Amino acid sequence: MSLYEVLHRPDLDQPVLIMAPDGWIDAGLGGATAFGTLLSELDTEVVATFNVDDLLDHRSRRPTARIVDGVYEDLIWPEIHLRAGHDAAGRDVLLLAGPEPDHQWRAYAAALGEAATLFGVRLLVGMGAFPAPVPHTRPASLAATATSAELAARIGVVKGTLEVPAGVLVAVERRFAEIDIPAIGLWARVPHYAAAMPYPEASLVLLEGLAKVADVSVDTTPLREASDATRSRLDELVANSVEHSAMVRQLEERVDGAESDEAQASELAPDGWDNLPSGDELAAELERFLEGNGP
Repeated sequence: MSLYEVLHRPDLDQPVLIMAPDGWIDAGLGGATAFGTLLSELDTEVVATFNVDDLLDHRSRRPTARIVDGVYEDLIWPEIHLRAGHDAAGRDVLLLAGPEPDHQWRAYAAALGEAATLFGVRLLVGMGAFPAPVPHTRPASLAATATSAELAARIGVVKGTLEVPAGVLVAVERRFAEIDIPAIGLWARVPHYAAAMPYPEASLVLLEGLAKVADVSVDTTPLREASDATRSRLDELVANSVEHSAMVRQLEERVDGAESDEAQASELAPDGWDNLPSGDELAAELERFLEGNGP
């Protein structure tokens, strides 16, 4: 039985396939918010659906029951579907919406590769964000993973050899390499003390990276405004604490200095954090601060 069903085959001209699956690392909701911006800004339609009964554990991703006056009126199941549309310049895109599968990653990657071939996909772009020892007072930056060194170099990489838990995007990238469709993952660096709450600048830099590698663009004005507001709130919070100010200054010195390849590689490795002050207290205070200042 196929893992997906094609509902409609619109006339697409070498679309870019974009995904930011919910369920793995996404500091500051960087990937989710960037993907949500695409969904809200682009006019799209569902062209294929995936079999969630085979892919998801419904005990961990339970459907939502709608009850009216004691009567079940609806059961809303989680979905994984493929949406087709185009940006303001007319460039065709495919958006893979839905959570990261719980099961059958190999089969899912193979099915997605088959669908990509069917729709003539020219490039896969994944989006996410990870917590890093960087300050909010410096522009957010990206690191890339890709099916070729040349493609990754367009964004920049974390140097060195890393062994980290993998998300489904890795399995999909590997499958696309096998079928000769280029794939790149864009990862925004988020200040570790702001990773547990929305960090709009991460989403903004992800969409800028998408425009750079795929020529797909959307209006990012709301994200820029939200990013400025978040930075101002963080500035205000940090300014009220000598300890927090010292931590941010140390992070600034790290970023501003000439970083070695080893320092870059340590961003994803736990032992690279040994000499940095903990951001847990600042993160907790930041959460209280933002709760007291509205959304």
